[in-house]
Amino acid sequence: MIHHALSRWLPPSKPVRRPFELIYAADECPPRGALGLLALQHAATVLALIAHVLAAAKIAGLSLPQTHSIVAMTLLGMAMGTALQAWGGRWGSGTLLVFQPDPMMITVAGAAIASYGLGSLVQVSLIAAGVTLCVGPLMRHLRALFPPTVVGTVVCMGGLGLVEPAMRNALGIHEASAGAATDLQTLQIDGISALISGATLASIVVLSVWGGRRFKLLGVLAGLLMGLLIAALSDRLLGLEWLHSAPWLALPQPIAPSFNLGPEIIFAIVLIATLNQLDNIGCLIVMDKTDNADWRRADMQMVGRGIRANGASDFLSGLFGSFPTAPSSANIALVHATGSSSRYIGLACAALLLLVALSPLLTMALTLIPQAVLGAISLYAAAYLIVSGIEMIATRALDSRGIFMVGLSLCAGLATMLMPGLSQGLPEGVAMLAGDGFVVTGVCVMSLNLLFRLGTRLRASCELDPGQVAGQGSINHQLTAFVERQGAAWGARMDIVRRAALAALEASEAIQAAGGGRLLVIRGSFDEFNFDLELLHEGEPLRVGESAAGSGDGSAGAAATAEAPLDLDALMDSDEDIERQLDAAMARVSGVLIRHLADKLSSASLGAGQAVLRLHFDH
Repeated sequence: MIHHALSRWLPPSKPVRRPFELIYAADECPPRGALGLLALQHAATVLALIAHVLAAAKIAGLSLPQTHSIVAMTLLGMAMGTALQAWGGRWGSGTLLVFQPDPMMITVAGAAIASYGLGSLVQVSLIAAGVTLCVGPLMRHLRALFPPTVVGTVVCMGGLGLVEPAMRNALGIHEASAGAATDLQTLQIDGISALISGATLASIVVLSVWGGRRFKLLGVLAGLLMGLLIAALSDRLLGLEWLHSAPWLALPQPIAPSFNLGPEIIFAIVLIATLNQLDNIGCLIVMDKTDNADWRRADMQMVGRGIRANGASDFLSGLFGSFPTAPSSANIALVHATGSSSRYIGLACAALLLLVALSPLLTMALTLIPQAVLGAISLYAAAYLIVSGIEMIATRALDSRGIFMVGLSLCAGLATMLMPGLSQGLPEGVAMLAGDGFVVTGVCVMSLNLLFRLGTRLRASCELDPGQVAGQGSINHQLTAFVERQGAAWGARMDIVRRAALAALEASEAIQAAGGGRLLVIRGSFDEFNFDLELLHEGEPLRVGESAAGSGDGSAGAAATAEAPLDLDALMDSDEDIERQLDAAMARVSGVLIRHLADKLSSASLGAGQAVLRLHFDH
């Protein structure tokens, strides 16, 4: 019933093949009970992340009423962004992407409020929203700047960046003096916090792995409830008395704006908001990959619509004092854990966030969630993001350029995280950015990607030497080495490189069997959408079927001539007939293989006794 009511109004999404591991895909509406449970889990997960606002409020030294106003307005912004993303159309991606307070803005927003007053948060949010809205329309033209290797590196670093604060919260780690005679500090683990976080994480993992279809949907919610139960039994739920005077429903109070930020703070906000788009792109691509079993490359138009939704929701809610928002990686991990990416869940989650925003009692209760529970959920999100980033990187063939780009960027980010003193001595605005591992990784990987593209030709050729008939100099080895070497240099997808190498080998066999023409040159070209090979050879053009040339449906191209079927009786007549018919049969076998490996196949005469066979692969 819910599906029928909304399906009339929801903008249609791009038709894709449904991944088998999903229980509820993007355009499938779960039953009412499952929908409520899944939306509740997403809402509970992202509500726990309101701690980012609390951290900024603590830096700024805000009072409880001021903090409550920011929390309520931020929840409205989160609800708006989540609803726009799930709705889709021109102002959303049409995916289950839930929004959280932007963790990258904690330090700069806290510093701005502390120095320029509470009203400066409006200017912070509006600047961040303006940057986001400017980037969105450009995304379709920036595909070359954000290949999967770049985005995967940023996603992986985002997960690595969650590990240290998550472990501190999960284990209740605090520093203590090593002794009266020394200034050394040791890290101490709080046993109760470790018990709470361990039970929370164990519940999530057990239900996600062994819970089956039904209980898998409840993993994060069960973990959250388990953590709260143990916290209550161990007297770690503090501040319950604050809830007695809080009303159930009330409109949030907007924050009076002020526009007096200094240039150094504005520069820091613009740079962080720009780099945040890498995380935004990564989250959108991960969701696109989750929803599409045949995912090959980023749908940059969808990414642009998703970024536009983020900017629009931040602009509208920022006018009233909302904290800047960003996609929640913890909720993406929840999509993976529950096997449910239905955008109907996003709409239901947005409704729950709106309800909480209008309830002072519920917004106050958010401040009482123990840090150990938040730490366990963050650890689960970190594990998912690290693996997702590695998977995205591994989809592309990497040569030494790609290895250095990914490796050096991660090293730079990890060094910044592990040695926080590296940024000391820099100007305040720059030190704030240089001290963040995520920012450093993003700047490095984008810069190295642009640098290493210099000198990389997107067309290449190699003369084939038939002098060697075996070993490292054989024609087959030369063909394979050329395709693999150029595929890695171009950053092509691994599966396409393997298909192209096999097709080149089979084409060589077909050419030799058809007329014995000698292979002369192999040429290759690449862009983000096409991978093409050309085999120049002596002799007549290899005859391809009429339906082969120019068709692009995956069955394109037959290889060899349309010989008659083998005549078994004729095979008994003479050895010459046997050899001739076996050669023809082998040519047809190679042709069938090429037809299934290449997306398009064509051949043509070049004159002077030479011909070319062209193989095309959709990338």
